[in-house]
Amino acid sequence: MNMENKQKLTGKTLISRTSFALGNLGHSAFYGALSTYFIVFVTSSMFSGLDKSIADKLIGLITSLIVFIRIAEIVIDPLIGNVVDNTHTRWGKFKPWIIIGNVVSAILLIIIFTGIFGLAKVNWILFAVVFVILFVTLDIFYSFSDVAYWGMVPALSEDSRERGIYTSLGSFTGTIGWNGLTIIIVPIVTYFTFLATGKHYQGAPGWLAFAVIISIIAIVCAFAVALGTNEKDNLIRKSAKQKTTIKDVFKALAHNDQILWASLAYFLYSFAYVVTNGVLFYLFKFVVGKPNEYWIVGVIATIIGFCTSPLYPILNKFIPRKWLFAIGQFFMILAYLIFIVGRDNMVMLTIGLALFDINFAQLVTVLTLTDAIEYGQLKNGERNEAVILAVRPMIDKLTGAFSNGLVGFIAIAAGMTGKATAADMTAKDIHTFESLAFYIPLVLAILSLIAFLAKVKLTEKKHADIVEELNNKLISGQISLDKKTTSAISSETIELSSPADGELITLNELPTEFPGTGFAIRPASGKIYAPFDGTIKFTFTTKHVIGIESENGIGAIIHVGIDTVNMHGEGFVTHYLDGQKVKAGDLLLDFDRDLIINSGYDDTVIIFFTQPKLLNQLPEFRADTKVKHQDNLGKITLK
Repeated sequence: MNMENKQKLTGKTLISRTSFALGNLGHSAFYGALSTYFIVFVTSSMFSGLDKSIADKLIGLITSLIVFIRIAEIVIDPLIGNVVDNTHTRWGKFKPWIIIGNVVSAILLIIIFTGIFGLAKVNWILFAVVFVILFVTLDIFYSFSDVAYWGMVPALSEDSRERGIYTSLGSFTGTIGWNGLTIIIVPIVTYFTFLATGKHYQGAPGWLAFAVIISIIAIVCAFAVALGTNEKDNLIRKSAKQKTTIKDVFKALAHNDQILWASLAYFLYSFAYVVTNGVLFYLFKFVVGKPNEYWIVGVIATIIGFCTSPLYPILNKFIPRKWLFAIGQFFMILAYLIFIVGRDNMVMLTIGLALFDINFAQLVTVLTLTDAIEYGQLKNGERNEAVILAVRPMIDKLTGAFSNGLVGFIAIAAGMTGKATAADMTAKDIHTFESLAFYIPLVLAILSLIAFLAKVKLTEKKHADIVEELNNKLISGQISLDKKTTSAISSETIELSSPADGELITLNELPTEFPGTGFAIRPASGKIYAPFDGTIKFTFTTKHVIGIESENGIGAIIHVGIDTVNMHGEGFVTHYLDGQKVKAGDLLLDFDRDLIINSGYDDTVIIFFTQPKLLNQLPEFRADTKVKHQDNLGKITLK
């Protein structure tokens, strides 16, 4: 890549990246405590001292309430996004909610881990009412911090590559935060229980200390984000005028079969994955009888997680993502078989845990859903970025809700509640545990594999073909950039400037036929600039195609390179957001000319006008003319 395209890593940038990454360390640890280990606390210690029959009823009540509460809260998420989006303070729109969300949810987590101060022993009905109020409030404020944290990424940098770095760093520390709990949970809970009771077991005092520690970490990390990052307000996503609702989500699913099938496959995978993570503690404590070795689960997951994410783009160059998904599911299925037949052998169990974590399902699903944007646009004429981006978080909440209910049910059915130990487990208890904890997720993993292989047709090649078909329809005028009617467009003229440095050529001189009206430039540098004042209407996920429209309705498409759709965005860096208003001469895109040419593609920049029949006058584009960006190429007049 040209040196001019590389960004210098300053101390301020390093602090910002580190601070943002720390945020997800605490954020993920908090969610792990809430989604996985809270159920363990509920089933083991929350109702200690109560009659077992009453305790089991309360455990069933709490797990059922959590399922219904979290399903209901899915509807609230779009409203939370609207609130965050419409927040305006001197500290920006995201930081206040990151702080408020983390502080409030942390305080409520501690209260809930006290067992609401033993209220169940006084009045279990009042306990249930108070629990619902506290848990709903906690989950809502956690959602505020979650939406604000990830929504903050575009405000930290206008450079797509830099945003990718922020996202990767956040995901990396999130892996540490989530899996790190598995390593520290038993030592912390056991140690603080011993300090309070003098006994070595996982009791209520230890769980409360665990909640306090995780809450403090979450708050400290939230302040690190607030103090170490700087929200930039120079770029505003003006295209986000329509707010996504749960109705929009299901409408998008119903009209886009590739979103539907990819989402179903991911739901089945995620349900199996989260349930298994929830029952592994019970496996080590009640079946294997070695709760102090539960830390192995976290160490293995952390090591595998560090390897799979960086390895994915390398493998994907040689293996289509469909088969990477299949390989991951195959390993997951094999892991369940090992859990079933080899659970008493620590070596076999360790191998099973490693295989279980070798999975690319989340990455493949995110990329498939992203590609489904163009698929839906071609099929239905609608481009639903916001709706599609809401699908995966919605699935995560659904699987979290269902898995909590199932894990609680498994604990009760297998007698793994209260102060029970491995010595109390009967053969029937262990069989019940295995049947529910491993056979159900095994079936889900198999169904996920079948659904993806049989129904998800949106491969990398298929997406490239869709992008090219969309591109051809756009440049031929079959699809317009906006749904404006001809009568709504006023008769105006705009000045057209060159979007790149290089040599001007006609479309007839291109090696491939393009059925449109426009011109082309053999570039002398890897930069694209706005050819006139207007609004960015869309960008293909491959980043090689940009749609821009003037205020009076003149639409143009800037197509960088020939067949560069096959590069899947590699070597392209955008400097805007879809929906952003730009001025003529504003830098829109950097592209790596050397990478394009070395990959076997042509780097010619092609400019098309999307509705040529509405244009009365076009400049006369003379071939072999040397131009620089912002050079005036003439006037365009509408009829």
